[in-house]
Amino acid sequence: MLPPKENFSEWYHEVIQQAEIMDIRYPVKGLYVWLPFGFKLRQLVYAKLRELLDRDHQEVYFPTLIPEDMLMKESEHIKGFEDEVYWVTHGGLEQLDVKLALRPTSETAMYPMFKLWIRSHADLPLKVYQIVNVFRYETKHTRPLIRLREVTSFKEAHTVHRTYEEAEEQVKEAVKLYKEFYEFLAIPYLIFRRPEWDKFPGADYTIAFDTIMPDGRTLQIGTVHNLADNFAKTFDIKYETPNGDHSYAYQTCYGISERCIASLISIHGDDLGLILPFEVAPVQIVIIPILYKGWEEKVLELSKRLYDKLKGYDYRVTLDESDERPGAKYYRWELKGVPIRFEIGPKEAEKNEVVVSFRDEKKKFVVAFDEISKELIERWAKELKERLKVRAVENAKSKIVICNSVDEVAGAVESKRVALVYVCEDCEREIENYGSVLGKMEEKPEWLDVNLEGICAICGGKGYLVGVAKTY
Repeated sequence: MLPPKENFSEWYHEVIQQAEIMDIRYPVKGLYVWLPFGFKLRQLVYAKLRELLDRDHQEVYFPTLIPEDMLMKESEHIKGFEDEVYWVTHGGLEQLDVKLALRPTSETAMYPMFKLWIRSHADLPLKVYQIVNVFRYETKHTRPLIRLREVTSFKEAHTVHRTYEEAEEQVKEAVKLYKEFYEFLAIPYLIFRRPEWDKFPGADYTIAFDTIMPDGRTLQIGTVHNLADNFAKTFDIKYETPNGDHSYAYQTCYGISERCIASLISIHGDDLGLILPFEVAPVQIVIIPILYKGWEEKVLELSKRLYDKLKGYDYRVTLDESDERPGAKYYRWELKGVPIRFEIGPKEAEKNEVVVSFRDEKKKFVVAFDEISKELIERWAKELKERLKVRAVENAKSKIVICNSVDEVAGAVESKRVALVYVCEDCEREIENYGSVLGKMEEKPEWLDVNLEGICAICGGKGYLVGVAKTY
């Protein structure tokens, strides 16, 4: 049995293991093993990310090892990572002439190659991405999928453009892409422009997607960075303009890690385990035959007919013919978040019908076998996702407090809520005394009734809406 979800930390720790997402017993702190069920979930989620990026990006792969001189070339950038770098100092028994870093992120690996690839304005824009592992020596409390020393599934996109304005347009496109991705997963998000002191090292500015976890902390689930021409100047990435001049390029980069899986598990799950949207569930439908003496053959015959029918629709379906009692089967598949369950017993076999239940609802109903169609399953899947979205949004709204003073901000953060408060640019840093400043809200979510501008809670001047919270 799982702990109740209200004890979120314990619940999360257990559901990761009991639902067979990861084995956390690997003997290196912050490194975990993907189990087959969890890895399939990862594949399905990242398949959607690839689908979105493949519209106008090309997938690449860059090496894991970065020479020290390349990594150190952008001083502001490496200053943000220098405490987190893993170094390779030996090849076998020989000490290396140049230390090699395990990539903490790939800017310094990619951009020397971009310099070689880009010659003319005809080579732009360049839009590539890779899904790789990155290594960071985390000293804080590690947690599967949330805070790791090996991020196994880091999607990083990198683009190069002729002008700052084109890079700005790419930032907007990246934000739209991430919105589509998280709406596909039914995960509510808030979009903030990170404060100047918390932007990506070397960026002109950083846009971040945050979601609110069940314990009221926020989790950063995506970032988009406008790099301007900062890295281009460091790595000498220039292009020949149509009139024959040479100009520095402008760049963006944007990343999502397996924190998207952490948010999917945490936001939709309940006391019984995972609840997964139909599209990304490793097992979409389970069929459970209820066997009684003398009825075994008829029950199994209808169960197998249903299995063949659903497989014909190309669904990921399991027929559970194990010797376990029905209650144990229900528990196992509920734990794994299977969206749709069919049960067939003697009564159903006699009437050529099935009992249907959905993972997110505690009710059952009967459907005639002949009525089950691909169109019906698709409608059920769509309705299930809409219910998940509504519930997730209501939970997010319940954890947000609109504050009019710093005392209210302090109280909200202390009570594990996300505080939204108006401050001006001069006063933004002062609010950091009360929690992590998420930054200026970039756009108002459709589900949140709030204005983006107001009166600064500190000085009374014109202010903008800022988020303050405890963060992961």
